[in-house]
Amino acid sequence: MSSSGSTLDDEDTFKILVATDIHLGYMEKDAVRGNDSFVTFDEILRLAADMEVDFVLLGGDLFHDNKPSRKTLHTCMELLRKYCMGDRPVQFEVLSDQSVNFSYSRFPWVNYQDNNLNISIPTFSVHGNHDDPTGADGLCALDILSCAGLVNHFGRSTSVEKIDISPVLLQKGRTKIAMYGLGSIPDERLYRMFVNKQVTMLRPREDEASWFNLFVIHQNRSKHGATNYIPEQFLDDFLDLVIWGHEHECKIAPVRNEQQLFYVSQPGSSVATSLSPGEAVKKHVGLLRIRHKKMNMQKIPLQTIRQFFIEDLVLADHPDLFNPDNPKVTQDIENFCLEKLEAMLDLAERERLGNTRMPDKPLIRLRVDYTGGFEPFNTLRFSQKFVDRAANPKDIIHFFRHKEQKDKKDPVAINFGKLDSKSSSEVATLRVEDLVKQYFQTAEKNVQLSLLTERGMGEAVQEFVDKEEKDAIEELVKFQLEKTQRFLKERNIDAEEEKIDEEVRKFRQTRRENTDVEDEEVREAMTRARAHRSQMEDVDMSDDDNMQRRTSGPTIDDSDEDSGPTPTPARGRGRGRARGGRGQSTTTRGTSRRGRGGAGSDVPSSGRGSKAPSKNMSILDAFKSSSSRQPSSRNVPAKKYSEEIEDDDSDLEVSFTPSSVVNKRSSSASSSFGKQSSQSLASRGAVFLDNDDDEDEFDPFKNTASSRRNRR
Repeated sequence: MSSSGSTLDDEDTFKILVATDIHLGYMEKDAVRGNDSFVTFDEILRLAADMEVDFVLLGGDLFHDNKPSRKTLHTCMELLRKYCMGDRPVQFEVLSDQSVNFSYSRFPWVNYQDNNLNISIPTFSVHGNHDDPTGADGLCALDILSCAGLVNHFGRSTSVEKIDISPVLLQKGRTKIAMYGLGSIPDERLYRMFVNKQVTMLRPREDEASWFNLFVIHQNRSKHGATNYIPEQFLDDFLDLVIWGHEHECKIAPVRNEQQLFYVSQPGSSVATSLSPGEAVKKHVGLLRIRHKKMNMQKIPLQTIRQFFIEDLVLADHPDLFNPDNPKVTQDIENFCLEKLEAMLDLAERERLGNTRMPDKPLIRLRVDYTGGFEPFNTLRFSQKFVDRAANPKDIIHFFRHKEQKDKKDPVAINFGKLDSKSSSEVATLRVEDLVKQYFQTAEKNVQLSLLTERGMGEAVQEFVDKEEKDAIEELVKFQLEKTQRFLKERNIDAEEEKIDEEVRKFRQTRRENTDVEDEEVREAMTRARAHRSQMEDVDMSDDDNMQRRTSGPTIDDSDEDSGPTPTPARGRGRGRARGGRGQSTTTRGTSRRGRGGAGSDVPSSGRGSKAPSKNMSILDAFKSSSSRQPSSRNVPAKKYSEEIEDDDSDLEVSFTPSSVVNKRSSSASSSFGKQSSQSLASRGAVFLDNDDDEDEFDPFKNTASSRRNRR
């Protein structure tokens, strides 16, 4: 089979460099591993420039932190400017309505069409769960890059009621791509929206069969819970290829979903962010070629990745070596672990020979299961032996054991011992909101939630932990308290504590059953928390300015303590005004909350600086104060296809030829879309090549006349 370069890369072929989960800034303060993410990102963009790709496609989590440091932002922008700007002309055009594709940008057009920029390699990216939009204005780090003209941020959706995914339509020669994107959304919410058919993928009205449909998604692919993932069967079956971000294990070779008949490629991360087996798989990026309705994915191993080796040791599996009754068994275990780690380090050194771009110190992890009466040795003292040889000496060894859970009829607390029995990869998937929910489900009655729901509290704690929204929990409590007070006033219940408690329980149960309303309430509370933080920052800045103006006069000098008892009234007045200003600002904010809560709400809500007595008012007190008030009025068709698979020792080729060939080309591409049923499948062809060992490439676009598939 011919491998002519002119056949692979002709005027009709898209060349796309695909990568996901780069996590810029991961462990940037670590003396050894601080630059790993930046070095690898440099290699990825260098590959894009050397291979003269048409564009770079990123699948989310470009940054590790939601609020990246100045160093991380500066390095990212420096590398994008270095490799993605230049005089080489862009060979494809955008046919869709860009004001829809980039509607959240102040510059709603693709960056290479900006007259003020000189872009040679456009970069398209969706956001991930690490760098998702947050704050009062709903901005993320990608929006900064988008505003600077370095990245085209697409696939953003903020609605919790309905999601319409409008594709970016691209054309190069006779090849047309409909590129869909969806940034990270909480998995439970997106799962529920798919089940309720609230997610729609818009398609071009004309000539549907001629488009290669590419979808970029950043969600859980593996099942972490009943609804904490997105099944592949939820995605529309007209798709040809899905680029799946968020999962860090590299499975970049496209795998066909036998039910939906599209292919899924999981590029994985480019830096190890956890010491789990999935991160130890060799990491790649992909060179995706698309010509008409056929594709070719070439795996490109990354050369600057820090080596990572992980092994498990179960002491109970070696009864001939370790006897728990032996007084020297702990020393024997330590010596055995030392031998295992030395062997892993020797293997790393042999693999590193000849590759000067690979970091010197590898990541090493030995997980030791000491179940069966064994005792762990001192890991701090043990790790000192590898300070100069491993990149992670402090956690080079991990002891865990399986604990037998005692049967209890009425569990009153979380069995945290179960966490010890989990592998590090399983522990890494535990989420804050899941722990909160589990705690309240197993807690005693006297610590159960009576006003809030476990779901709302879990999301508030997650915002507090992941997004550093310090007012998230406080604002959620205030918001729910205000809403419950309004509910009780409208019901006009007698001022008896038992009746009020019963009504509160009913109200809480109603909110738990209506998850959409609860999601909206949590979003409203988080918006208030972000607004509060932004307002407090503005007030603090103005206070600092006032202090500087008042203390910069020539008559104030507190540098000499013995200069005399001369008072400094200017400073005292400055502080008093600053506090007053802060109190007024928060009072104003409280007023805006009452307006937001509804016209019929009389429950005051003040800021931190207000001393209104209603701030600490209980539900019962609020109800008694207004007991005299009157209530206010208010079938998929079966798919048939035939295919021919050619397999040999070096590669795998799967070729599909459309049953009905479209000979007539549309005179003009339409930028309008119709919400058509996605059950009708477009004809497609797909080819991919595993080229990990730099073998000779073959022509992925060779016609296979006997390979056909009929789709309805």
